[in-house]
Order: sequence, then structure tokens, then C-alpha cells
Amino acid sequence: MSWGTELWDQFDNLEKHTQWGIDVLEKYIKFVKERTEIELSYAKQLRNLSKKYQPKKNSKEEEEYKYTSCKAFLSTLNEMNDYAGQHEVISENMTSQITVDLARFVQELKQERKSNFHDGRKAQQHMETCWKHLESSKRRFERDCKEADRAQQYFEKMDADINVTKADVEKARQQAQIRHQMAEDSKADYSSSLQKFNQEQHEYYHTHIPSIFQKIQEMEERRIVRIGESMKTYAEVDRQVIPIIGKCLDGIVKAAEAINQKSDSQLVIEAYKSGFEPPGDIEFEDYTQPMKRTVSDNSLSNSRGDGKPELKFGGKSKGKLWPFIKKNKLVSLLTSPHQPPPPPPASASPSAVPNGPQSPKQQKEPLSHRFNEFMISKPKIHCFRSLKRGLSLKLGATPEDFSNLPPEQRRKKLQQKVDELNKEIQKEMDQRDAITKMKDVYLKNPQMGDPASLDHKLTEVSQNIEKLRLEAQKFEAWLAEVEGRLPARGEQARRQSGMYDGQGAPTANSCAQDRESPDGSYTEERSQENEVKVLATDFDDEFDDEEPLPAIGTCKALYTFEGQNEGTISVMEGEILYVIEEDKGDGWTRIRRNEDEEGYVPTSYVEVYLDKNAKGAKTYI
Repeated sequence: MSWGTELWDQFDNLEKHTQWGIDVLEKYIKFVKERTEIELSYAKQLRNLSKKYQPKKNSKEEEEYKYTSCKAFLSTLNEMNDYAGQHEVISENMTSQITVDLARFVQELKQERKSNFHDGRKAQQHMETCWKHLESSKRRFERDCKEADRAQQYFEKMDADINVTKADVEKARQQAQIRHQMAEDSKADYSSSLQKFNQEQHEYYHTHIPSIFQKIQEMEERRIVRIGESMKTYAEVDRQVIPIIGKCLDGIVKAAEAINQKSDSQLVIEAYKSGFEPPGDIEFEDYTQPMKRTVSDNSLSNSRGDGKPELKFGGKSKGKLWPFIKKNKLVSLLTSPHQPPPPPPASASPSAVPNGPQSPKQQKEPLSHRFNEFMISKPKIHCFRSLKRGLSLKLGATPEDFSNLPPEQRRKKLQQKVDELNKEIQKEMDQRDAITKMKDVYLKNPQMGDPASLDHKLTEVSQNIEKLRLEAQKFEAWLAEVEGRLPARGEQARRQSGMYDGQGAPTANSCAQDRESPDGSYTEERSQENEVKVLATDFDDEFDDEEPLPAIGTCKALYTFEGQNEGTISVMEGEILYVIEEDKGDGWTRIRRNEDEEGYVPTSYVEVYLDKNAKGAKTYI
């Protein structure tokens, strides 16, 4: 089976077929290129997906990945990243092993095809030339034969004519001989051309064309074989990454099997355990007995000398109700008016009322009364040092010793801080050792450097080590205190609070035993009932250093209000003031005129303009 013998007369069709074969190969190359682009795009999307869900460094998400389920998810993301890498390998291998090779092969095929068909056309042109030469010889032979016949006929005619001279007859005879000789020459030339053409034609159809067509056939068969090999390579490239993809999937399954619900539950306990004991039972309170005020009605400071009435707490069970305290209620009880706000006046003009709209008249209730009512109704926080710490936490100031946290969480934070400081100390010590070794090298080989140039750096590193050690000792002391290795800070707590003047040992120790509450403040309690007396001067000192509340907006007074009750402030109609606390639902809004004048006014008496972008907006104490 050979194209040279079977398709000797299909030169044009073979030319079209081979061009079609090259077009098919180029189409397959384009298909593989698009597949590699899809693989790259898919790999990129997988990597972006994995990166999108990776935990951000130094964020809360990173802490969540201590749970086994989150670790499994992180492993899944990492395996998906490797999975994406295998699709990149597929793209790279298909490009290098198929696309590039086939593109080079196509160029070679085009050159070879062009050369073969050029040889074929050249052979065709040669045959056409031989054929034209044969035809020319044939026509010349035919013409010479006709001329010879006419010359012979003319000679015979002249020879038969008696009127023609002998010379004319001889001339005609010679002309006829010449024509015969030319015919013989033309015949010989024609015979030679015919023989040569037949030989060329035989070689063309039996030698040249078969050889050329055989080369074209081999070229086409190589193209077919090569496209088949490329298809096998296409499958093998995919097959090679299947084991690695299987390992990626096995890694995901292994990570999923490593999820331990019990371990995660234990981590939740470690993360949120406060270290407190549940509150005890609430004891019965007998309201049939008359209640007594603990301080006089005139002044908070009279508690130091007169009468010394006692305030009794509800005992241990009531003292342990602090987990449910909300400190903003404490501030409201101490500062906001104890009565509903007056309604706005019926007339828009303040002159309609002699003294202007104001709150219902009643005898001013001293601050001590409100404090007593708070202590009677809310016996959960026994010391204003706790309030101060709670307030500072609400305002965003985190204590350095993490005293705002429950004991267990505080211990973990302190331990973490100590470990960080120890790592920094070790790092600085390694740096110091390296500088010391370098200095020794400089001393032994002065040409390498000046040893004195390292003294400043060595001193700086030593100072950093000393600072870090002092810092670590401070945190270790707090950690030891939390773990019970050091005595409790009872005396220091009493000195800091300075708010209770005890009657006997039980009262003196009422603020000695520090307990940290879940809401971020401390409360000090004893198992027996405590008797407390408030010192007005110490109470004021506790809140003198508090930062003023930030303004969250402004307001305009719609009516004149004369603040006669404690905690209120007088305003004039049309006056512009700062809002520092919104209405909590009791009908009062807290405002400020300047740094020293602030208080509450009825919400219906002012028009409030809140600044949503102001620092402290929507922040309540």
C-alpha cells in the first residue's frame, strides 16, 4: 500500500489532505493550550480561596485555631493549596511535553511538506517541458513531411512538363531532395524526443512521483503517530499527579479524623474558666424589722462621728451575687435623679410659668442616701476600688497586671507574658554573646575591626536585658500572687481603697480578700456579715482622677430648666451644651456645660444632635 502507486494521479488531493492534517494538529495544540490555561486559572482560584480563609496573623482568628476542628480546617486549606499546586504541575507538564513539542513538530512538518510538494511540482514542470518539446518535434516533423511532399509533387510536375527547361527541372529536383532530407531530420528528432519523453514519463510515474508521495505518506503517518503519542502524554500527565492528589485528600481525611470533641470542650473550659465558685443560696431577709440608715441625712462626712449607724450586708450568700452586676446601674444610682423627669411645659414660652418648668419640688436627697440605697439594694460590690477598676476597664484602659480578668484567665495571660519576656531576654542574651565573641575576635585580630566600636552596642544590649528582667520579675510576682505563692495584697488593697473605716477585725478585712468578678472588676467578701461606714473624703478622692466622659454630641435647650435636685443642672432656653450620656430610658439626659459643670436634664427639654463619629459615641458606663 503506497500512495506513489495507488494515488499517482492525486497530487492536488494529497496536497489538500496533508494541509488538513496539519490543521488538525494545530487544533489539538490549541486545545491543550486552553486546558493548561484552565488548570492555571483553577489553581489560582484554589490558592486564593485557601488564602482567603487562612487565619490572619495577630488576630482573634489565629487564637481560634487551637481547637481541633479549626486545626482540621486549617489542614484542609493547606492541602487545598498543595492540591492547587498539582494542577499547576499539570499545566506546566502539558505545556513542556505537549504544546511546545507539537508546535516545533508542526513547524518541521510544514517545512517538510513544502519541500516534498516543491519537488513534486518541479517534476511536473519537467514533464510538461518534455511534453512541449515532443509536441514541437512532432509538429516540425509533420510540417517537414508536408513540405517534402509538396516539393516532390512540384518536381514531378516540372519533370513532366516539356516546356520547362532542364535547369528548372534540376532545381526542382534538388529542392525536393532538400525537403526530403529535412523531413528525415525532423523524423529523427521527433523519434528521439519521443523516446526521451517516454523515458522521462516512465521515470516520473514510476520513480519520482512514488518517491515523493512516499515521503509525503511517511510525513503524514508521523503526524498521526505523534498526535496519538501526545494524547497518551496528555493522559499520563494527569495520571502522574493522581497519587499526590490522593495524598492531599488523605491528608484532609486524616485531619478530619483527628478532630476530638472532648479536647475542644476542654479548651473551651481553659479559655473561659474564671476560677470562681458558684454563688450560694440567698438567705431570707426579714422586712418586718424597721430599717435604719447608716449615715445621717445631712452629710456623708457625718458618718465619722455621729451615731455610727450600721449597714449590714446580707451575708455570704448575698455577697456572691456579683456575677450578675452591671456597673452602669451603680453609676446611675449614684448620679442620676431619683424621680421621673417633669413633662415639658404646655406653653412654648418659659414666661408662662413663674419659675420655668422644673422637676417636682422635694427636699434634696444627699448623695449618701443614694449610696445607702444602692448598698442596701445591690450588696454585690463592697468596695469602691472595684468600681474604679470597672470604670477604667469600660473606658478602654486595660490594667498592666490583667487584674480586669478572672483568676484563671489572668494566670494564663500573666504566664503568656512571662514566657514572651523570657524569649526576648534569651534573644538579647544571644545577641550579647555574639557581640562579645565578635569583640574577642577584634581583640585578637585588630585588623578586622575596632573592639571599642562594639562597647556602645554591648552596653545597650545589657541595658535591654536588665529592663526585660525587671519586667519579667514584675509579672512573675503577679503570677506568683495569683497562684498563691505570695501573700494576698490585703494591706495594699486597704491602702488603695481607703473607703471603709472598719469596726473590729471583720470590718477591717472587708476589702482584704480580693476576688475578681467576671465583669472585669474586683469584689472583696467575707463569709460573715460586714459593717461598713463610708468616708466622704475618701469617696471623692477615688473619683477625682477619673477622666471626664467624652462628648457624644450636642443639644439645644428647648425650655428653661432649673435643676434643684442633686445631680441635675440648670439650663436656659436656647442654650447649646454637650451631651455626654444618652437617655437610658429613665427620661434624663446627661449634659455638660464646661469641664466643671455637668448634670442631668429632662430629655423632653432638649433637642439632641448625636455625633456618630465622635469618640465615645454609644459608649455607656
